[in-house]
Amino acid sequence: MKVGVFDSGVGGLSVANAIKKSLPQLEIELREDKEHVPYGTRRPSEILEFVRPIFQQMIDDGCRVIVIACNTVSTTLTPELRRLFDVPLIAVEPMVKYAAKLTRSGTIIVCATPVTLASPRYHYLKSRYARELTVLEPDCHDWAHMIQHNEIDEEKIRARLEAALSKNADVIVLGCTHYHWIEQEIKTIADKRAQVIQPEPIVVQQLKQLLAQLA
Repeated sequence: MKVGVFDSGVGGLSVANAIKKSLPQLEIELREDKEHVPYGTRRPSEILEFVRPIFQQMIDDGCRVIVIACNTVSTTLTPELRRLFDVPLIAVEPMVKYAAKLTRSGTIIVCATPVTLASPRYHYLKSRYARELTVLEPDCHDWAHMIQHNEIDEEKIRARLEAALSKNADVIVLGCTHYHWIEQEIKTIADKRAQVIQPEPIVVQQLKQLLAQLA
């Protein structure tokens, strides 16, 4: 079975690798939008025009499931994409629900793009699962660009995370798949003060369940 994985940039490769490791029998079609990456500061209406032809091409190529490996697209456009395309979509989104279960201090950090943080879906997740928590959102607007172009400024990342970690946060949510490529660096910065979580295991689990239904 062919499964499509889409992200604006290199974050999708991390998700595709995780899927391939757990489900090696699948044929993975990875699509990126290198012309317009990153998406994190663009308007949702603009992003929709970018992704529509890419999704249609994946479907035309025989993808029976599409994994939206982009938090920005998932949190702003998933309902619209489900109306437009008649294939199952698996969306990634900031793991606020899981962070709320893990935290002991009552303070979590969400690292995400400005568009994700401004999205109705993200605000729903916070209101539904983090009403009684303190949610810190450090400025990560340039992280995807740094990672996409291999221009990672560890000191800049450290400074922004340390400011949040100093407020007793004990869970860090990676709310952009680009950030998966610096997960180890973030764990080093957290220095066991905070647990770092990202959605690849959840995506694999959801995909396994969906494939069982399609079999």
